[in-house]
Amino acid sequence: MRGSGGSSVTARTGLAAGLAAGAGVCYCVYRATSRRRGRQGGAGAGAKRGDVRPGQEEHRAAAPTLLQKVSAMPVISSPGRKGPENLRQEDVDLPKSSHDLEAHHIQNLVRLLDSTKDPTIQEQALITLSNSAAFSANQDIIRNLGGLIVVGKMLSVPDTKVKEKALNALNNLSMNIKNQEEMKIYITIVCEETDSSPLNSELQLAGLRFLTNMSVTNEYHHMMTSFIPCFLQMLSEGNERTQVQVLKVLVNLSANPAMTEHLLNAQAPFLLSLFDTCINKEVLLRVLVFATNLTKLTQKDKSITVHHHNEGSIFSVLWGNTTECAQKLTSLLYHHDTEVKEQVAELIMQRC
Repeated sequence: MRGSGGSSVTARTGLAAGLAAGAGVCYCVYRATSRRRGRQGGAGAGAKRGDVRPGQEEHRAAAPTLLQKVSAMPVISSPGRKGPENLRQEDVDLPKSSHDLEAHHIQNLVRLLDSTKDPTIQEQALITLSNSAAFSANQDIIRNLGGLIVVGKMLSVPDTKVKEKALNALNNLSMNIKNQEEMKIYITIVCEETDSSPLNSELQLAGLRFLTNMSVTNEYHHMMTSFIPCFLQMLSEGNERTQVQVLKVLVNLSANPAMTEHLLNAQAPFLLSLFDTCINKEVLLRVLVFATNLTKLTQKDKSITVHHHNEGSIFSVLWGNTTECAQKLTSLLYHHDTEVKEQVAELIMQRC
């Protein structure tokens, strides 16, 4: 992942100038240009689903200027020609807090993001949009202003940090049913990006968080079916952070009866190795819930058990060698954590 350096940049586009709606300028852009100058001078029911938590990033106040002292808003002074064909950084004014953003602030920010080609400005604008999207009212405003498409376009830029921040923004925006309807077009793109990203990278985790939100309901599960082997590979090879996040997606999928056969046929010979007291509690709990969901749905549909399942598949791991699985579960009944023991007990009861 890389940052962007260079001198002060003017975003060029055919947008009307004079958009400043008060004394202030985009605070996030000030930070971006300040950092670059600094671098130049120096070196479902009965089944459980995963949880959804929006990401937040902290903003810090910029150095005060005369106009800031007067208006109590951060500002930036940027050279360049101001005319109808140029939307400049200084033409976008934002309050200090994302909570105080109004519709015209968001509109200006979306226009800036749509017009600039500078990765650092794109990154900081996306952070501000992501923070503002943590508030439900802003989620609707951003959609109505066409912001979903503008943010979605950032997934195709080459800069890794910009993609990551775009996914964080989409993650917050996806906690809105109407937004999800428009954002479903990004599911395949995000699945591919998540699969191709470096293992355990922030970009991969951002993609998994978005997919977690988009899989909370059954509506879009079918769009993730072909990526189940990718998710299981991340579960097998990833660190604990990645395992927890990918398990949130898998738990959501396992709560959908339509996904049961796809999951049971998937290869996961390593799965029982996660049924161990040495495994991180957050990972262990989720893999137990995943197995419990599949067990419940298998008990409801007895036809699943007569299907042929390949060796190493999730079905053969959980039911092919019942002795090994039973021994693993019995051992976990003595786990020091009560929540783990309760989940193990539920799984054992479902298997009886």
